Amino acid sequence: MLATAAAVRDVTTLPAFVARIADYAADGPAYLRLAADGAMEWVAAQCDATPFVSMREATRHATRLPARLRAFGVPRRD
Repeated sequence: MLATAAAVRDVTTLPAFVARIADYAADGPAYLRLAADGAMEWVAAQCDATPFVSMREATRHATRLPARLRAFGVPRRD
């Protein structure tokens, strides 16, 4: 049992992005891209988004955004 527990990664440590569902008619989520000056932009592709080192960091950043955006952390699909 100990070997199994060690092999399972904690989901909070997985690399992640910040995402939101932009519109119910949209084809999928929009991902957050942060510019060097701190400006935010929502993009359609994960490859264009700002990666966060962990789900914990992505979720922390998402919860600091305005509530109307309904953003959340999502794991990277590498």
